[in-house]
Amino acid sequence: MNRRDRGRREFEGLIGAPPEDALAEVRLRSPQLYDTVLDSAASTLAHAELGRADREIATVAILAAIGGAEAQLARHTKSALGQGVSPAELRALCEHVALYAGFPRGLNALAMVDRALTDAGLPRPPRTSQVTLADHETLVAQRGEAGPAVLLVHSLGVDWCMWEPVLDRIAEGRRVFAYDLRGHGHAAGAPTPFTMADTARDLVGVLDALGLDRAHVVGLSLGGAIAQAAAVAYPERVESLALLATVDVTFPEAFEARAVAAEAHGMRAMVASTLTRWFTADALAENGWGVRYARERLLRFDPADWAAMWRAYRTLDVRGRLGEFSAPTLVLAGGADAAIRPEVLSDLAGRIPGARFQELPATPHMQTLERPELVADALNGFLPAAGRP
Repeated sequence: MNRRDRGRREFEGLIGAPPEDALAEVRLRSPQLYDTVLDSAASTLAHAELGRADREIATVAILAAIGGAEAQLARHTKSALGQGVSPAELRALCEHVALYAGFPRGLNALAMVDRALTDAGLPRPPRTSQVTLADHETLVAQRGEAGPAVLLVHSLGVDWCMWEPVLDRIAEGRRVFAYDLRGHGHAAGAPTPFTMADTARDLVGVLDALGLDRAHVVGLSLGGAIAQAAAVAYPERVESLALLATVDVTFPEAFEARAVAAEAHGMRAMVASTLTRWFTADALAENGWGVRYARERLLRFDPADWAAMWRAYRTLDVRGRLGEFSAPTLVLAGGADAAIRPEVLSDLAGRIPGARFQELPATPHMQTLERPELVADALNGFLPAAGRP
């Protein structure tokens, strides 16, 4: 492979289009400049010290900061998406530019990024609002304006964004809400200690703040445990239950060990063991948005909040208490879940009258972050929606 071929290969690998197409106008105006671009691609772009996604993040940031390069910014935003950079990461990059290069630059960059995302058929972020509960504030995201109310309860260690990959898929004909649990996201630093009963009261407090008498409650892992606690304590507020990768009994020694480990060694020591419980080896190797998001959430988590939540989790007391729960219930297991095996979820479904059990193939513990399409299909088949018989 000669230098020109290597330049073509590196350019197309980064930009996602052959240079004779992407740089057609440049080639017509100045063949020499076109050759110079390919020569640069053969050298600088070929260096593996910066990955292609990292290069596109850097390029978008530079173009946004210097201003006056709207066409190039649009092109590299599209290329960044092609390299696996998420819309949320690109929006956060515009916020970062505003902080360091000034708000005019950041706002202009956001407008260009938003246009590129819209052109790619990607939705804008859901609407968010702050909600005041009994002893702390939290954040609630909403997608959908009409139809049955659905409340999503996230897993331990992340925040409401865990649900983003499925929000748009399940919002048609529904009002879908997702909130930050105490100690997580916007609700970090909420008063401690607390119990699972407190988290159930928080859930009902969110419903009250939203003006909802009842809701279809969907919870994953810890979120599923909280959903069960709420259904036991406040069955009149729960229209239906969808329990994803969760339990109805705790493992006190293991939970306490995770609390103590974070207090003693910090959150960085929690990352490897947690991510390997949450994701498949293939997903970890690919390092897509879901893995990157989960890793960052863990690294930024306050060890005190982490420990408090694991100790609260130990107080879960719902096994056998949903025996008279009459609302529809769906139990979703991941076929590749290394944390909670499908047979555990099958047994859980057997303890809830009329519960439907479903196993999602090749799906790990963090179902929404690795196989959102399967989760959305299952929820769409279970949850009622406006305009649907």
